[in-house]
Amino acid sequence: MAEETKTIEVKQEAPLAEQQTERIRDRRVYTPRTDIYETSNELVLVVDLPGADEKNVDVVLEKNVLTINAMPTFERPEGFTLAYAEYGEGDFKRSFALSDEVDREHIEAKVKNGVLYLRLPKAGAAKPTKIDVKAG
Repeated sequence: MAEETKTIEVKQEAPLAEQQTERIRDRRVYTPRTDIYETSNELVLVVDLPGADEKNVDVVLEKNVLTINAMPTFERPEGFTLAYAEYGEGDFKRSFALSDEVDREHIEAKVKNGVLYLRLPKAGAAKPTKIDVKAG
């Protein structure tokens, strides 16, 4: 019996940032590494944004999409020339689609030492509730 071969076509879409925006800055854009933690009451995103502080980080929530933009500035010591670099300089951008489980009115953002901490509390309906079981 002959084996049947099927061809599957994979359609690759451009990243969200490329679909909706045009860059006007002549810098690379990196996708920051992010850890996501979940508790019974909230989601916590820990986003690495080296060189960023509260002045150059923007967090925007629009149409269920949470977008993080950071445009850090890098200062070099005066009188020195860069001989070797372990990482490239550039901007950061990352987007997350949020479900209805997130309470959009109480999202908190804090940046410290190049790390952004986002606290996304769960909406009342999304929080787990304990159901008492009674004897019969």
